[in-house]
Amino acid sequence: MHIDDLSRRLDFLREIDRLKCVVRQSPLLDRSRKENSAEHSWHLAMYALVLADYAAATIDITRVMKMLLLHDIVEVDAGDIPIHGASNEHQAELETRAAERIFGLLPDDANQVFGELWREFEDGQSEDAQFAKALDRFQPLLVNVFTQGGTWSESCVSYEQVLERYGPTIQRGAPALWELARRWVATHFDT
Repeated sequence: MHIDDLSRRLDFLREIDRLKCVVRQSPLLDRSRKENSAEHSWHLAMYALVLADYAAATIDITRVMKMLLLHDIVEVDAGDIPIHGASNEHQAELETRAAERIFGLLPDDANQVFGELWREFEDGQSEDAQFAKALDRFQPLLVNVFTQGGTWSESCVSYEQVLERYGPTIQRGAPALWELARRWVATHFDT
């Protein structure tokens, strides 16, 4: 039993290595290349650790960091759909199937815990998930501002679209971060 449990956990860890190959649209801040989804997840966990005091409510930082490390694992199967790219109405279904398959590699107890954390993030209703989702929007916003428009320029994204797509989620989970981000966005778009 112990060997099977360990073997399944190692299978999972080998499988999620593929997340390093999922290239996102967001560039690194030095603009040398696009970031991958594994880097994005790690960086968001660091954002949570560093910015926890800015959450809208009392949060469990360990749970938030776990959500952020798990939230994009489904991209191994489903790929990354950028917020400014073409929308895919089947993305939620693809991601749910991916979560079932990938977390299903784990022993039942870990499968259940990871799956529940992933669903909680996706639902965005708990205070922990709201903060995690706020950071998931804040980080690429920061990257776009500090790369002179980044994906916003590439996708012809307007000031109003940025406010609509980023604002409510960041405001809900981290109002102080949204106040700062809103000023950055206004300066960027020269409004």
